[in-house]
Amino acid sequence: MCGFVGFTNYIGDDGTVLTGMMDSIVHRGPDSSGSYIDRDIALGFRRLSIIDLEGGDQPMFNEDKTLVLVFNGEIYNFKELRAELIKQGHIFSSNADSEVLLHGYEAWGEDVVKNLRGMFAFVIFNKTDGTIFGARDMFGIKPFYYTLTENSFIFGSEIKAFISHPEFEKCLNEQALAHYLSFQYSPTEETFFKGVYKLPPAHYFTFKNGEIKKTRYFKPEFKTVPGVLDFYADEVDRAVRESVEAHKIADVEVGSFLSSGIDSSYIAEAAKVDKTFTVGFESADGDRYNEIGFAKQFADTIGVENISKVITPEEYWSTFPKIQYHMDEPLADPASIALYFVSKLASEHVKVVMSGEGADELFGGYRIYQEPLTLTVYDRLPFAVRRIISKICEHLPQKHGINYLVRRGKTIEERFIGNANIFSKKECDSILKSDIAKSAPQPKILCDKFYDEVASKDDITKMQYLDINMWLMGDILLKADKTSMANSLELRVPFLDKKVMALAETLPLDCRVNTVTTKLALRKAAEKTLPRVTAQKDKLGFPVPIREWLRQDEYYNTVKEQFTSDAAEKYFDTEKLVKLLDTHKSGKKDLSRKIWTVYTFIVWYNQYF
Repeated sequence: MCGFVGFTNYIGDDGTVLTGMMDSIVHRGPDSSGSYIDRDIALGFRRLSIIDLEGGDQPMFNEDKTLVLVFNGEIYNFKELRAELIKQGHIFSSNADSEVLLHGYEAWGEDVVKNLRGMFAFVIFNKTDGTIFGARDMFGIKPFYYTLTENSFIFGSEIKAFISHPEFEKCLNEQALAHYLSFQYSPTEETFFKGVYKLPPAHYFTFKNGEIKKTRYFKPEFKTVPGVLDFYADEVDRAVRESVEAHKIADVEVGSFLSSGIDSSYIAEAAKVDKTFTVGFESADGDRYNEIGFAKQFADTIGVENISKVITPEEYWSTFPKIQYHMDEPLADPASIALYFVSKLASEHVKVVMSGEGADELFGGYRIYQEPLTLTVYDRLPFAVRRIISKICEHLPQKHGINYLVRRGKTIEERFIGNANIFSKKECDSILKSDIAKSAPQPKILCDKFYDEVASKDDITKMQYLDINMWLMGDILLKADKTSMANSLELRVPFLDKKVMALAETLPLDCRVNTVTTKLALRKAAEKTLPRVTAQKDKLGFPVPIREWLRQDEYYNTVKEQFTSDAAEKYFDTEKLVKLLDTHKSGKKDLSRKIWTVYTFIVWYNQYF
């Protein structure tokens, strides 16, 4: 696990620019560094040593030194690929997984990515013809950012590294603000920095003669195969355990995160790790926001150590600006802070942890996926009638019953933009000052291209497909990568594996979700070795008492100070922001998610602008 930076048309200085870029991501690789510079390119690398501790330094070269590689991630099938490439006559100089990328590219060209099992972002520079080839893994577990200036193609693992480059102009992308207010994360290829883009998951690119060409090499295809729940439970158990075993490969100790739910518990038990890690939060509401007791009980059941920490409100709030700096873009998911603290705790004991990200998206774990199945008497009305009622109700004060009528008169494509739907377009336009931000398209338009790809599928599959392509990468994996790497910790996600994905694509709907529960096949599989209470437990995932804290004077005043600051005044109607805050504090409505989304942006903005 590492980080890299690079740019074309090397600036003829003493290496200060590249060094500055590398220094900004030292947290991604504190163990060692390396660089390669010629007149065409500069490549910098920071290493967190996991496999082949003595070898494996980067940048790495092929036999004749015509190819140069920088790589972030792990290739879990590298031993099989290495053996195959040696048979073809390739000569390896290390035992590192990264070297299979170089020889794989020599052997298979762009198709090398189709042979990889792992998490990755990498760049290979061909010194012979000046071509740059790069790729990102099929889920977007590892980040890749890039920008084109007048004279240079700049790329790397984190946007903050670009700031050290003299040609990079730091400018806020105001349209991204409107998107973010609805999704709680940045949902498009464009980032909050104008001109900076994310390489989408499951894409590779070539860059030559000033032009970049991107190609998608994988797309999930849900083709359900008939079968009963018991059969699929066995298949899921087999696939998950095989994936966990593959993900254990390391020359250092591997631990596991552990909340009280099925996903991390299943991974921890299957991995047979020695150490698990849990955090909880101080709260006046008992153990609602503290899973430590449940986690310790489970750890005792499977005979592993559980190391835990209770996070105080003071720690949470004081560390928040630092966490938003590490995110590169604002992320209003309160759980990201919990993930930062559990990563910090784990990093004091191990270099690698496993975690349960991806199970909900692949196996149908979110409660919202049950919505298409929960039909009521009202749903018996013709859709055309419900649609008219919905249009009328959109103009009425938004209350629970009214919202229900609005939603039930819309298609899934119109009402579901992912697991977070914070501000509607109308609400965004109401609180925003920026005409550029207001010009952003409706949130649903950003989702249309993914819905179009599964137009013939059922509503639940459509929701899963959208979340795999947007929510998973934009929220879940962003916080997983950035919070772990901020603490120089490698985080591995065995559910997000190409073989597990291949099985998940075949699961019948009634093995994913019903009106009673979610993740049916996964829960049935977990029951083979986990206590039933754990296998059937509802998802919590390190919950955070934001709602409660925002009603306390100290944190109400902290947010109010930001809501009336110069930064807020620049982009928002601050009177409306304060009204949101006051309404929440009074207890009339729970507006905590809206408040936290705006507050997060302002805190992030102050870190970078």
